[in-house]
Amino acid sequence: MTYRLVYILEQSAEDLILVIRGKKVILDYALARRFGVATKELVEAVKRNPDLFPQDFVFQLTVDEVRALEAKECHGKHVKCRPYAFTEHGISVLSGILRSERAVEANFQIMRAFIHLREILA
Repeated sequence: MTYRLVYILEQSAEDLILVIRGKKVILDYALARRFGVATKELVEAVKRNPDLFPQDFVFQLTVDEVRALEAKECHGKHVKCRPYAFTEHGISVLSGILRSERAVEANFQIMRAFIHLREILA
């Protein structure tokens, strides 16, 4: 039997960061892919722990915000339901809840991306 290695190019963590409502965020499905979990699992973790996710850590997009995202050519994804947007602090809390090795490593990459963006803007 012959096996082939297939490399999947991932977006850099910086490319995942969007500005919505004046906040730098990453959407739930992008985080789920990065953390190696289903989007549903990620959202359920938030719903099970509402005290850990105040509105400045995570918020759900409005219908108009979803339409605006769909209109952007660079986004290129039809959204079936309104995604959740996670700020830097929400992502940090989420990686602690998920507790997988991949989530922790992804969190490090994402935190470095947020730091890099702050340095660029400074």
